[in-house]
Amino acid sequence: MRINKFIASATGLSRRTADVAIANGRVRVNGEQPNAGDQITSEDVVTLDGKQLQAKATLQTILLNKPVGYIVSRDGQGGQTVYDLLPANLHHLKPVGRLDKDSSGLLVLTNDGDLANRLTHPSYQKEKVYQISLDKPLAPADQKAIEQGVQLEDGVSKLKLEGAGKDWKISMSEGRNRQIRRTFSHLHYRVVSLHRHRFGSYQLDNLKEGSYQSIDTND
Repeated sequence: MRINKFIASATGLSRRTADVAIANGRVRVNGEQPNAGDQITSEDVVTLDGKQLQAKATLQTILLNKPVGYIVSRDGQGGQTVYDLLPANLHHLKPVGRLDKDSSGLLVLTNDGDLANRLTHPSYQKEKVYQISLDKPLAPADQKAIEQGVQLEDGVSKLKLEGAGKDWKISMSEGRNRQIRRTFSHLHYRVVSLHRHRFGSYQLDNLKEGSYQSIDTND
């Protein structure tokens, strides 16, 4: 196994972050400083900042079809969280990105830090696809404005739109907090419903609302 993959498995870090730790001299294999790309075996002793690492038995990733009303957090402050939909043996998995309480659809949860990084880091440009409904038909001028880019407080928001009237398919590769809702609110529209059905190569297909499925992480 490559050393960066081992470190990612043992710590939840991404492989890229593991490579940086190796380059910075924080990693030792049998007391010696390794090179990025080195192979290790189960007999090797690997330490990070002086602490011995143990690889986790398996990397797990699931897809969850999140219903409206569930919070993507471990602490729901009295409300229901997505972990209420999962058995206890999956509560160690972390969500990749967010869906707000009023949104539904595809949520990826994993303990694979490398996968999480590939799905969320801007350099990978993973496309997310949503279906939304608005409180009123979208005017052609406003559609054009959104496709060209709307200036929000945290930067320009540019979305790809397909549809007509109140119902639209949204494609985007960014992941800023409530970006779709804020973009339409800026032009005086309210997003009545928002449902994500694809994230990178993963999609809901026929997964029922509130259900989950385990997947291979060969994204």
